[in-house]
Amino acid sequence: MNARPSLGLPFGRYSTSAPAVETRGTVLPPMHDARALTGGGPTAAIVLDGQSYLLRITRSGKLILTK
Repeated sequence: MNARPSLGLPFGRYSTSAPAVETRGTVLPPMHDARALTGGGPTAAIVLDGQSYLLRITRSGKLILTK
């Protein structure tokens, strides 16, 4: 089991396709592992409403999302 990254949300599990989860009356958003989204590489293409975006993991471990 993986610990949820610190985002001010309660700790729990996350995966590459986690659905929204209700914990103690609070609905948590789905959590996705960025490295799984990029297939272990530095980038992933993400499409929303026909628009393409590029998710990039920097060398320092930060995420950048660009159109």
